[in-house]
Amino acid sequence: MVLQRAAQEHHEFNSEFISRHIGTSSTDIQFMLTTLGFATMDEFIRKVIPASILSEQALELGHANNEPEVLQLLREIAEQNQVLKSYIGMGYYNTHTPNVILRNLLENPAWYTAYTPYQPEISQGRLEALLNFQTMISDLTGMEIANASLLDEATAAAEAMTFCQRISKSKSSVFFVSEDCFPQTIAVIKTRAEPIGIQVVVGDHRTALKDLDFFGVLLQYPALSGEIYSYADTCKLAHDKQAMVVVAADLLALTLLTPPGEFGADVAIGTAQRFGVPLGFGGPHAAYFATKDTHKRQMPGRVVGVSIDSHGNPAYRLALQTREQHIRREKATSNVCTAQVLLANIASMFAVYHGPEGIKRIANRVHQLTATLVAGLKQLGYTVKNERYFDTIEVVTDTHTKVIHAVARGIEINLRQIDDARIGISIDETCTETDVQDIWAAFAASSQQVPDFKTVFAQTAECIPAELQRTSAYLTHPVFQRHRSETQMLRYLRMLSDKDLALDRTMIPLGSCTMKLNATAEMIPVTWPEFSNIHPFAPAEQTQGYARLITELEQMLVACTGYDAVSLQPNAGSQGEYAGLLAIRAYHHSRGDAHRNICLIPSSAHGTNPATAQMVGMQVVVVQCDEGGNVDVADLTAKAEQHAANLAALMITYPSTHGIFEAAIKEICAVIHTHGGQVYIDGANMNAMVGLCQPGKFGGDVSHLNLHKTFCIPHGGGGPGVGPIGVKSHLIPFLPGHHLLENQASPVCAAPWGSASILPISWTYIKLMGQEGLKQASQVAILNANYIAKRLSAHFPILYAGEGGIVAHECIVDLRPLKDETGVTVDDVAKRLMDFGFHAPTMSFPVPGTLMIEPTESEDRIELDRFCDAMIAIRAEIADVASGKISAEDSPLRHAPHTSMTLTAEWTHAYSREQAVFPIASLKNGSKYWPPVGRVDNVYGDRNVICSCPPLSDYETN
Repeated sequence: MVLQRAAQEHHEFNSEFISRHIGTSSTDIQFMLTTLGFATMDEFIRKVIPASILSEQALELGHANNEPEVLQLLREIAEQNQVLKSYIGMGYYNTHTPNVILRNLLENPAWYTAYTPYQPEISQGRLEALLNFQTMISDLTGMEIANASLLDEATAAAEAMTFCQRISKSKSSVFFVSEDCFPQTIAVIKTRAEPIGIQVVVGDHRTALKDLDFFGVLLQYPALSGEIYSYADTCKLAHDKQAMVVVAADLLALTLLTPPGEFGADVAIGTAQRFGVPLGFGGPHAAYFATKDTHKRQMPGRVVGVSIDSHGNPAYRLALQTREQHIRREKATSNVCTAQVLLANIASMFAVYHGPEGIKRIANRVHQLTATLVAGLKQLGYTVKNERYFDTIEVVTDTHTKVIHAVARGIEINLRQIDDARIGISIDETCTETDVQDIWAAFAASSQQVPDFKTVFAQTAECIPAELQRTSAYLTHPVFQRHRSETQMLRYLRMLSDKDLALDRTMIPLGSCTMKLNATAEMIPVTWPEFSNIHPFAPAEQTQGYARLITELEQMLVACTGYDAVSLQPNAGSQGEYAGLLAIRAYHHSRGDAHRNICLIPSSAHGTNPATAQMVGMQVVVVQCDEGGNVDVADLTAKAEQHAANLAALMITYPSTHGIFEAAIKEICAVIHTHGGQVYIDGANMNAMVGLCQPGKFGGDVSHLNLHKTFCIPHGGGGPGVGPIGVKSHLIPFLPGHHLLENQASPVCAAPWGSASILPISWTYIKLMGQEGLKQASQVAILNANYIAKRLSAHFPILYAGEGGIVAHECIVDLRPLKDETGVTVDDVAKRLMDFGFHAPTMSFPVPGTLMIEPTESEDRIELDRFCDAMIAIRAEIADVASGKISAEDSPLRHAPHTSMTLTAEWTHAYSREQAVFPIASLKNGSKYWPPVGRVDNVYGDRNVICSCPPLSDYETN
């Protein structure tokens, strides 16, 4: 009896995390089920999910573990990694993350649980940080405009290639890449180029370009070899051929080197990793993209701009073509949906904290240590191939190569093996005098004396020629001058986070975006050095912990999805979509069906779907939806038959973008397979399926998953993300490869496993939840959405509800009739919710004029009711407009959000100040969130495009 009781208590202890992750208590779950007219959860779920796909079998994941057990197990895995000092370089460098930034940004939920800043009034803090990033990039590159980060350097280079093709006046289909570019970048460019008919030519830029016709050229600065080339003549040659020049530039080096914008480059791309972002076995890292102002409307990714609010004060917003794939769809120039916002913010704060003089001091020290290293190696009798270098050199080692590597590993050093006769070395900001001496020791024969550092250092001169030295100023804006002390930096970070509304303050009920709890236990391992300080190209024997973690997570995701294999390489949902369609394309080609290029996509699909299809050379054919929001099976069948000879794929989201489990999903998949196509099931809504049904079992051939949604990696203000793909066995040979893996074909990002350092988050979540918890999470996510739909249905029309008003894990509130009646818009409701302390649901997607609400399983009934109360109160305000009690133009809806200045400014409205700022009594308890700016003027921002930090006077007037 004692043992039985102990076992029961152990199980309950192990299940404690489940009840912490799932906000709704068992009592409230029963209350909500009763409210909806159901006795049990099983009865309810059987009503929601079609019987043909509902799984009765438990996931093969084992039972839940408690937090101490999981963290201890993860610690054991981490300790299987060996953290050596890596001088491998190739775009990845050791760096110091200032502790004030580590603790108060990277490890701070106010920053990492924030959503993408589509609602700018409640995102002013992260928008300001991103504007700092853009200003930093523009300054360092010498370009006129920059975006707010891309996924990694390799994908930024691929985006630059297609950018050049769109803009260049050259009729050539050739994109030239210098052979001295990073190999991972060249590989990704080749992946991206082939499906859209671009020919990639790799060669020596000094000799190959004169007689070549091309539309663009990519150069590395400094080069892979470490050499610093003068590219001015190359730029002139390219421009004479009406071609464009892209330069992949090292940001730290640009503090000392002439920036690309000053020697004729059209585009600068690269990574901000070495500005305080840990190596993390390859990611996540923020890439950048900068160009000339005249090209700004063609630039991929997100751009932060400056506008004004309703009071005439400066306010930040996303500008230009942000998420342009939602508008242009298959005509979109990019499928990029997320950005590496959290990492871009770290990099921007690195620049804010160090300032121009601090970053230049770091760069000078790196260069001086490199020059000293070179001098010492020459004393030891080695030939260094570089004439001009910043931090990277190539050493001719001849027959000593293997011995040098062996000695280096023995003293815990990784060097870059170029070939059997050359070794590469890259110095970084973490290097010391002792590190240089250790490298000399690795190169010294047993009989040789290691040089004396101080003597060599004193005799060393810099190796950057005068004509390549930077003379222009950078980081001159006051924001890069004012925060030198830790006190100042701490307060600046706090001030910015206080402006934002993140998940640590309130529910963020965004449909299709799954803003659930990112538990502290899941986040803790991310900054462990065994995960964060590993170079992505470190030898495999040093990364056994990562290998185990990756293998186990792949197996967990296989169990969740019903697929046969998973690739974790794609580092965003958009990359997962791309990798999935590439796999389908390659499969057809392997069977001699290269002509299959038709991709059927429902009209309700996320805009990245058609954008991705065109990126792999497919032609989009739209399938209509019926009045209930389901895919029109008759239309699908007709179009599948019409295009049977060339049908490549169907892209479908399940549960649907309309928030319903379509009963005909198996029939839909069968139609596609009958006509020779493959089924891509978008996993954006996997949050409603884990433990209940499996796309790999009901007809999917491939799916991407958003680990930053379903599996708890936080959004970080818009990124990082991970978008792995699961495939059936016949597609396994076509998963993304890498030059460091056995499968070397078609990599979609720079590092073998993408954003590897955040994979412990999802691994930990699955271990903590176990098979029972994951199933319960899906059940409660669906229950919470239906509870909200039930409460709001008496006040608003609910679109696309099934029999009995049942929805999936999200519901769509239709505001169009109210707009027609009163003039109150979906924007008005979204902005008014800010006064109640809520982030708005997803606006006008997938249906214009609607709000799509997804509460997730992490919210308790108190929070669900608080949101419903806010929506009902807003409905009453709309009723006042409808009755003529107040006009729409003078209503609190039209003037929302209301800032704290409302309390002291002259009051001219028909409604009271109290109604403006305390629309319900519960807001008076001290938890009131005050939006920092009034409604942002988007029209003004579009007419006056400013995408770098405004002058200090603008801050002083605020």
